Amino acid sequence: MTEKTMTYQRTEYPRPQFQRDSWMNLNGTWKFAFDDQNIGESDKWHQNLTETTDIQVPFTYETKASGIGDEQFHPYVWYQRSFEIPTDQIGKKVLLHFQASDYLTKVWVNGAYIGSHKGGNAHFSFDISNAVTTNDKNEVVVKVEDSNSCYQPRGKQRWKEDNFGCWYVQTTGIWQTVWLEFLENKSIEHVKMTPNIDTNSVVFDYSLTGNIDEQLRVATTIQFKGETVKQFSFTPSRSTMHFEVDLLAEIHEWKVMHWTPEHPNLYDVTIRLYEGDRLLDEVQSYFGMRKVSIKDGQVLLNNRPIYQKLLLDQGYWQDTMLTPPSDEAMIEDIEKTLEMGFNGVRKHQKLEDERFLYWCDRKGLLVWSEMAATYEYSEQAVENFTKEWLEIVQQYYNHPSIITWVPFNESWGVPHIATNKKEQAFTESIYYLTKSMDTERPVIVNDGWEHTISDIITLHDYEEFGERFLDRYRDKEAIVQNDIAHNNDKFPFANGYTYKGQPIIISEYGGIAFNEGSGWGYGNQVETEEQFLNRYRNITNAIKDIPYISGYCYTQITDVQQEINGLLKEDRTPKISLEKIKQIND
Repeated sequence: MTEKTMTYQRTEYPRPQFQRDSWMNLNGTWKFAFDDQNIGESDKWHQNLTETTDIQVPFTYETKASGIGDEQFHPYVWYQRSFEIPTDQIGKKVLLHFQASDYLTKVWVNGAYIGSHKGGNAHFSFDISNAVTTNDKNEVVVKVEDSNSCYQPRGKQRWKEDNFGCWYVQTTGIWQTVWLEFLENKSIEHVKMTPNIDTNSVVFDYSLTGNIDEQLRVATTIQFKGETVKQFSFTPSRSTMHFEVDLLAEIHEWKVMHWTPEHPNLYDVTIRLYEGDRLLDEVQSYFGMRKVSIKDGQVLLNNRPIYQKLLLDQGYWQDTMLTPPSDEAMIEDIEKTLEMGFNGVRKHQKLEDERFLYWCDRKGLLVWSEMAATYEYSEQAVENFTKEWLEIVQQYYNHPSIITWVPFNESWGVPHIATNKKEQAFTESIYYLTKSMDTERPVIVNDGWEHTISDIITLHDYEEFGERFLDRYRDKEAIVQNDIAHNNDKFPFANGYTYKGQPIIISEYGGIAFNEGSGWGYGNQVETEEQFLNRYRNITNAIKDIPYISGYCYTQITDVQQEINGLLKEDRTPKISLEKIKQIND
């Protein structure tokens, strides 16, 4: 391991939207072993993991930061580490959390099997209270099973031996923070917060765990910049409760502070659970008062049209790949994005670390949250995708920066959607399932082309000449009637679906690469900054000049492995003046 990779540590609180003081970070050095023959369970490795090497969690074995750096695919991997219960947490319920582990994760504590979770992107936890001991070290053993199956949501992870096209080295095993949390038997499980700027209110949906009785009381305090806005409490009659709170207050002349990219105002929330006078649980959270809606072919933010200038962001780093190396690295990407004049990112084929979303919430960067794709259609793929997508929507719901859900991209996983009724029905079902959980955000079904039912019509087009782009898109009716193809041979709608007046956004374009050795971009490569800026200016201005197009997403923020069309190199060194990019975006 190089000196640089040894400095990577993930010590931050992993879930800032639902934060407690009583937690323990389990990142760091774990024992690790490959199990290519899949003999570990029959040989009872969960009782004693031998012949191991060290790995730095949460970085996967494929990364340099893990200390291993083996890019070969290994379908079965094992982890082990010990921990002690802090003295002041003895007697409490112990939860073991995984922010993300790809793909099937099995857990043992002190030799006892705890449970499993399938899915590579959603976070999950286990109650290990009955398995831990308080007077000695505890051993946690984790087995993760992965595969090259195109039926599992894999995003940009390759399923062949080598990288190809825009698919990169796979991510196997634990790739986000592992941590412990200590709770009373009665606690706050979840709070869903839904702002409504039209009524100046916010709805709280509380979920509690443990026996509900008349001794319990839930108290909520809402503050803005340290000043109390509202306080209220109630005695729960069941484990789920629903409250709507009027936010009007004399904190400012506007009475309610809205969240926008220019002014990302956040309300802080403290939620406490009491039994009599005894404090059982306390959670810190926050929300933003913002509204996303659609009217007259425009996306509205807080009832006003917003022209979206997005940057495609795949969330890869040179030494850590899909795992962000640090808070500072995430902040750097966000600040450089804003510095270049973009107001949002399309998180492409990745469910990003919640701390990234936290910083987007705080800094005012809009986010399109996109699911990792499967690549073949089957009933198994439908089941895998649907289960994990519903987990994601629930887990990410409270982040104000997320303004759009993108479950499907470019017909990946639904390759015959243009004509296949089953695949069309699948995308419709995901659209309505998402809406059943979140009526507040637009849902894009099949970003790029061949849309079925979708709140926004998004088109991908890597045309490199602005004049040709203008000619292609000048006639809106010809585009939306499927009379003109884009991106070579694609059409906006699947068979049987028609335009309903939705906003139209060019959600992938550009991809300009410099001619600098191996690697690829879209179209002809450029030699100089001047050539790059001329091409970027011409195509971006062409998009802006088409009145019915209400935004764009440039490909992309950084180089990723063999794909070298980033505005920044993999190490985040700018290739072009950020100020010159900003001037064109403005």
